[in-house]
Amino acid sequence: MKKIIYVTLLVFVFFSAKAAKVDTLDVFSPSMKKYIKTCVITPDSYKKGKKKFPVVYLLHGYGGNYATWVKSFKEVAQQADKYGFIVIGVDGNYSSWYFNSPIDPDFKYETYIIDELVPFIDKKYKTIASREGRAISGLSMGGHGALYLSFKHQDVFGAAGSMSGGVDFRPFPENWDIKKRLGSITDFPENWEKNTVVNMLGLAEANNLKLIIDCGVDDFFIDVNRQLHEKMLASKINHDYIERPGKHNIDYWENALKFQLLFFHDFFNDTVKTN
Repeated sequence: MKKIIYVTLLVFVFFSAKAAKVDTLDVFSPSMKKYIKTCVITPDSYKKGKKKFPVVYLLHGYGGNYATWVKSFKEVAQQADKYGFIVIGVDGNYSSWYFNSPIDPDFKYETYIIDELVPFIDKKYKTIASREGRAISGLSMGGHGALYLSFKHQDVFGAAGSMSGGVDFRPFPENWDIKKRLGSITDFPENWEKNTVVNMLGLAEANNLKLIIDCGVDDFFIDVNRQLHEKMLASKINHDYIERPGKHNIDYWENALKFQLLFFHDFFNDTVKTN
């Protein structure tokens, strides 16, 4: 029997004409046998009636955690109020890359998010519990994770985004603990080939996903994002692609998040009735 305990540890109220509520939860992961913190932002309108809400899952970058989105992004609660959806700040450990590690059984973050966290959120909150009511995005490591998970689990997510995503990590074999998750690229090249997003485009060719990809022109990931964009064009995979002045930093991501959340708002308006 799964043991899942809901604990409210933090309540943050955004003072404005409306008040989004932010809870921090402990969610038990049976696959990894540990509790994992998760941040949940509910809009002011959540308190009223039985209306169900679409959900956006946000994945932090390397070295971040579940609280990245409320600690570093000044307007995320305001945007949840504006668009009327629930926002989930997922914890992917500092360097999980959001997949199940083929070499370390303690890192099963794909299983956690898809099979444990999403059902938990749907059980505890008034969500639109279908792919039409779910989107996922992230920054840097989380950008890769969002595309990776959405490509593999199109029954769970209907839309996905990447901000400054490490969408092909093969050019960076010594960085960000990737080799701790996959083994060295020399000894385990198949792990790197199989788990990098740029090699997974065949999963997206049916155009079942609404996709938005965003990267700054001065970002060290700009080349791999451009290559991904070109491959998606060649494969006729529908997507929005944005390049703007900017580096791999919070200033760029705060602006990028506004584009992504508007994109998801439009997706939800086209696919679900929320009242």
